Amino acid sequence: MGLFNTILQKLGFMKDKAVEAVAGETVAAAAPAAADAPAAAPETVDVVAVCEALAAKNPQKLNWRTSIVDLMKLLGMDSSLANRKELAKELGCPENLIGGDYSQMNVWLIKAVMKKLAENGGKVPEELK
Repeated sequence: MGLFNTILQKLGFMKDKAVEAVAGETVAAAAPAAADAPAAAPETVDVVAVCEALAAKNPQKLNWRTSIVDLMKLLGMDSSLANRKELAKELGCPENLIGGDYSQMNVWLIKAVMKKLAENGGKVPEELK
């Protein structure tokens, strides 16, 4: 699983497929007609609300809106340079930013992550993209 998928999972975009499969079989067995019904639309994840709730529980004051390091810390991820470089490569960051000024890579990364969250159905304010 890539680092971006880990971000999606930690923000609630992805459900545990094994749990869903078992739950789906139980529901289908209990109500076979419901199995023929159209699938419900995926729930939109309010990224700001989820992050604010996590930040309220975190003892550190993390600036997750503008810092990829703080966002990764907020989500309980390793925010090391190696992981940020890996995430940057995964999201298609220009090579000159990955091998150059890391502050520029970090700025690119937080914007790219927010944009990608929106593309995956997340509710993300325009100013964060």
